[in-house]
Amino acid sequence: MSHSLLSAEPGSTHLLLGNEAVVRGALEAGVGCVTCYPGTPSSEAPDTFFSLAPEADYYFEYSVNEKVALEVGGGAALGGVPALVTMKHVGVNVAADPLMSLAYIGTPGGLVLLSADDPGCHSSQNEQDNRYYARLAGLPCFEPASAQEAKDMTRDALLLSAKWEQPVLLRTTTRVNHLRGPVTFGPLRGAQTRGTFVKNPSRFVPLPAIARQRHPALLHNLSSIQEEIGQSSWTRHSGQGSQGIIASGISRAYLHDALADMDLQESFRILELGITYPFPEQAVLDLLHSVDSVLILEELEPMLEDQVRLVCQKHGLQVLVQGKDENLTQLGEYSTQSVRQALLRFQGQAPEEPDLCSTREGLPGRPPNLCPGCSHRSMYYAVRQVFGDTAIYSTDIGCYTLGFLPPLRAADFLFCMGSSVSGGSGMAQATGQPVVAYIGDSTFFHSGITGLINAIHNRHNLLLVVLDNSTTAMTGHQPHPGVDQTRHGPNPAQVDIEQVIRGCGVQEVSTVRPSNLKKTLDILKDYKEKDGVRVIIAKEPCVLFARRTLGRKNPQTAYVAEQTDDVRRCLEELACPAFYVQDGEIQIDENQCSGCMLCVQIAPSIKARKRS
Repeated sequence: MSHSLLSAEPGSTHLLLGNEAVVRGALEAGVGCVTCYPGTPSSEAPDTFFSLAPEADYYFEYSVNEKVALEVGGGAALGGVPALVTMKHVGVNVAADPLMSLAYIGTPGGLVLLSADDPGCHSSQNEQDNRYYARLAGLPCFEPASAQEAKDMTRDALLLSAKWEQPVLLRTTTRVNHLRGPVTFGPLRGAQTRGTFVKNPSRFVPLPAIARQRHPALLHNLSSIQEEIGQSSWTRHSGQGSQGIIASGISRAYLHDALADMDLQESFRILELGITYPFPEQAVLDLLHSVDSVLILEELEPMLEDQVRLVCQKHGLQVLVQGKDENLTQLGEYSTQSVRQALLRFQGQAPEEPDLCSTREGLPGRPPNLCPGCSHRSMYYAVRQVFGDTAIYSTDIGCYTLGFLPPLRAADFLFCMGSSVSGGSGMAQATGQPVVAYIGDSTFFHSGITGLINAIHNRHNLLLVVLDNSTTAMTGHQPHPGVDQTRHGPNPAQVDIEQVIRGCGVQEVSTVRPSNLKKTLDILKDYKEKDGVRVIIAKEPCVLFARRTLGRKNPQTAYVAEQTDDVRRCLEELACPAFYVQDGEIQIDENQCSGCMLCVQIAPSIKARKRS
């Protein structure tokens, strides 16, 4: 039986994750090409497309990085095929180069870029507001507030993009991606997987003379789209009174909840902006003419607020604008509670004492941690045995970043995806100290290769450790070019990391299994005495991936045979989560133990036995 996302009748209602709703919306628009690089909070969208792919007609790929994903999607859109490209917010930084040009030359088949922003840094290195990219590149920007809107806006964004032949930004936030809500389906369109490319070099090859012509064409289109947005159902007026509220994104959902809680549904004139760029100036002006003051609700940057102040100045309006302040800050997520407080202040009332849920006292702290049996932990332990604090550790984006905490302390600095190699090169050049750089296998393909080539070309002095766990572990075990197995079976086009590294010109390359401690230590000691670019590939499957996808079960478990100093030292230096202390004695939880047997090699008093 087909998946409900592919077959449900129009008018039926389903409970969907926001990211799943995005998938349905794209299907209703007839999407023919979907590309991505997985990144939380967007990951479930491409993962759902991936799961549906065997039953569906659209083309889908996990691209090696966001720039490539957008270029593949852009090529399909130029060929007349509706394309959806998904990534997390920081991925748009990687894709920014083609994004700027695509806005100029246009996308005849229609192209939507899903940018999943992360206010509050739930799983990200920053909380940048990608509405800036909409303005920078000149992309209409949709901002859903519910699962239903995530579905409908994805559909409408693709249709708008195809109509105006301009790429569109679908900007979600973590709360929208991961909420679950009822979604009423519309009719499905058949996937449009083939199109026609109408050659027009004077448009699609942005030489300087052509780019100068395409810029005014883009501005003209945006002006027309701005008029259309003002009349769109995504620009909504409601309520009454002399005070106004303008809200976008998930803030609209918080606003409705707060108004319902306070029984103030009819106390304000409200303008909801589902499409925030091009800025619907006339709709805002209409509201401002009818109120004495206006409250702006938007997460992160004061972009709407600045636009509203500009409209007031431009038209000489004496409207009090209340936006970002010490309570509605540029930091993190809003909530129903924070919006409720803002409404009280807006009405001149004293804020209430927040009625927040409190946690139980005495709960133990649970810092982020690598899994029991994680091969990254094994490698970090070995590196610290050889280099200790004498080396500087350059790390990268992935679950291995969790190794930054003591006692592993495997991270001294980090910039972004793929930066550990090139950043480490610069660090070694500047300090003259040994540098050990870590990068995951997926991240190596994403953007580590160029840094490695640069290190070889410029003769940097660096030890690079590729932590190859045979999957993209952090975001949910998505495949990459180096895997041999995916959820859909063997990978017929596996790319060998060691051969790639040798092809880049690296002479000193070794592949080890980190769970083999002696061999790993021997290679580390050997490479420590050498100069130049050296690479160790630490290859061992992610323990979760090995169990869930590869079906591997380790029949052994470790146990403490005798309480000795070497056992305590193992606990203190390895910090495996399977260890625990009870009544002063160190024990190993068989349910937590993965059976990697690294601890057995560290402490003679720890033994292996058959799992019960």
